[in-house]
Amino acid sequence: MIVVTGATGFIGRNLVKKLNFIGYQNLILVDKNKKNNILKDLVYKKFYNYNRFIYLINNSKFNYRISLIFHLGANSLTTESNFPLILKENYIYTKNLIHYCLKKNIKIIYASSASVYGTNTKNFKENSILNPSNFYSITKALIDFYVLDILKKNKKSKIIGLRYFNVYGPGENKKKNMASVIYHFNKQISQKRYVNLFKGHNGYKDGEQVRDFVHVNDCVDVNIWFMKKKANGIYNVGTGKISTFNLIAKEIFRYYNYKNDIKYIDIPLNLKNNYQNYTKASLSLLRRIGYKKKFTSIKDGIKSYSDFLNK
Repeated sequence: MIVVTGATGFIGRNLVKKLNFIGYQNLILVDKNKKNNILKDLVYKKFYNYNRFIYLINNSKFNYRISLIFHLGANSLTTESNFPLILKENYIYTKNLIHYCLKKNIKIIYASSASVYGTNTKNFKENSILNPSNFYSITKALIDFYVLDILKKNKKSKIIGLRYFNVYGPGENKKKNMASVIYHFNKQISQKRYVNLFKGHNGYKDGEQVRDFVHVNDCVDVNIWFMKKKANGIYNVGTGKISTFNLIAKEIFRYYNYKNDIKYIDIPLNLKNNYQNYTKASLSLLRRIGYKKKFTSIKDGIKSYSDFLNK
């Protein structure tokens, strides 16, 4: 059996869909609620509420034999203000899963985040100093530190952490405000024929903030590659390339054949001090261990995603 937590979420659902496509059906799905409209076209054996699942794991009452856990479930609100809650849902929950996997010799591939690097850096190598700036990124950094400590003591531990950069693609609409700017720009431009971009600050001109946007299909492919690869450690998952918000907006205007109409607005005060103006994944470690597949270009990704959104 393969377990996928966060199975009704953005990356999780896309991963389950791909696993089904390549022939895996002995799947146990875990999430907060069983959303039949999301799971209806997926093939799996069992669904568990995430609290019930971890209860069974912690109390040695889980009877299925597991070969692998993809742990994608998390409280992903970067604006979460309840630290005890997000610590429980992200750090303690993941720590319990890792304990179980170590005990049972099960491989676990868990979701970390590029947010652990902080908002004021251009060094995105996996061994760089982490500087998380909100409760969400703190919980992700805590797990990464915990895993690195385990790997120092036991280099054969089957633990893989994936630090996702700015993921976009089909299925992110239910993330609402947490969805990518590519999703939000597409929605605004298609409906209103203009788009609001943040004004620049900290040395960046208006709309010239840059991000490493990675398509969800590429994230799924990396997960499946690690499923088959004998490896451990923590790795970046991005394209290693950057795109400005201005470029993203202009590509979407071009897709709709609309005239560029960009309005620059102030960054909300609650975001300004913790706003990432720059992200760019270093892929040297991922490439070094053998991952050779090319990542989707931003132009191809915007076109295919816009086609999907307009179906």
